[in-house]
Amino acid sequence: MQKNRMIIACLLVSISTATATLAADKDNRQTLTLSEAQRSHVLEEMRALLSGTRDILAALAADDMASVSRYARPLGLGMAHKAEDHLKSVLPKEFMQLGMSLHQDFDQIAADAESKKDPKLTLRQLSDAMTKCVACHDAYQIQTTSLLSQPVQAKEQGHHHQH
Repeated sequence: MQKNRMIIACLLVSISTATATLAADKDNRQTLTLSEAQRSHVLEEMRALLSGTRDILAALAADDMASVSRYARPLGLGMAHKAEDHLKSVLPKEFMQLGMSLHQDFDQIAADAESKKDPKLTLRQLSDAMTKCVACHDAYQIQTTSLLSQPVQAKEQGHHHQH
């Protein structure tokens, strides 16, 4: 019993030390400074991609390739073109290229799910797509500007986006 307590105490100290070390590590990701409306748009899109990926995985588990296509299609380039114009001027070119490539991946997943009906292919494609998500989250972080420091154009675009 005493030995177990000692092991647990050592583990807790190790975890605390590791957590403190991680917290002290500098975040080297590039900061993207966006208006609240722009941030909201980007995060809304990311959540849609994540929940769509979950739905695709559930459809794959049910061996339902028609649903795979149905869930992947709205995540393609059609999603990307809904509001990217107001973001192109504030997001780095590399961020936009990564996003567009990801949307193209979902168009391809949808097309292949319809034509090839190969769940293993879809899983490989989804894994490749998720690699882009991880790369983006490893490279970027979002920070918002205060309303007072926003350029007039960004305020107007942010307001227009909310309609």
